[in-house]
Amino acid sequence: MDAPTTRDGLLAKLDTSVAHSARLWNYLLGGKDNFAADRAAAEEVLAYMPELVQSARFNRQFLGRAVRHLAGEAGIRQFLDIGTGLPTADNTHEVAQRVAPDSRVVYADNDPMVLVHARALLVGTPEGATDYIDADVREPAAILDAARRTLDFERPIALMLLGIVNFVPDDEQAAAIVRTLVDALPSGSYLVMSHPTREVNAAAVDRAVEMWNSSGAAPMAVRTPKQIELYFEGLELLEPGVVTCSQWRPDGNDETPASEYCGVARKP
Repeated sequence: MDAPTTRDGLLAKLDTSVAHSARLWNYLLGGKDNFAADRAAAEEVLAYMPELVQSARFNRQFLGRAVRHLAGEAGIRQFLDIGTGLPTADNTHEVAQRVAPDSRVVYADNDPMVLVHARALLVGTPEGATDYIDADVREPAAILDAARRTLDFERPIALMLLGIVNFVPDDEQAAAIVRTLVDALPSGSYLVMSHPTREVNAAAVDRAVEMWNSSGAAPMAVRTPKQIELYFEGLELLEPGVVTCSQWRPDGNDETPASEYCGVARKP
């Protein structure tokens, strides 16, 4: 784990006057690790998109289903989760290590608040391993270098990019980041991605994104399912392909369409 300073030192780095996506998502999921700016931004978005709370939960449930499949049927024992956000129920390492206790998980995020909570993220099984990298998704080479402390890049790895690539608004830059990360993975690895779209309630999504991007927070973009499919180019998409998060192998869950679309693909 990248050595943090003291808790007080980390908290001093926080700009609590500007909303941050990790803390806003924490609020939507019912967490308490957020500030007034995060709550205000969330409530303003919810005024346009009350279904955003449901979308956040559907996205979290998709994570659980995807990780259970990968750690179970697919036999994956290594996970690199970028843009992990704040700890909540059923984090990647908890889901994976319930299925396979020897799973190794590396988290990466750039919010000092997440780093403060890294100790909670790092509590895993004795048989497995967890680590945390303080890094931005725009620094894929740095993330890969640090991940090698814990993960064996000669063995398959599941790359988790849930709700993070949308914070790279430039299409070419976003594609280059995903390519850099996927190219570093060995054959038999997987890409797991979710990304907001306009496919469900387009007008509300447009208003919400406009509000978020004018708030001073890190700007974000929405992309079409076809654009999201391009991130999986050269990979073998698992059924049912790129779909709304609630409808990826729903397993009896609520299948109401959500504004987050997702997919899981294997590197041949």
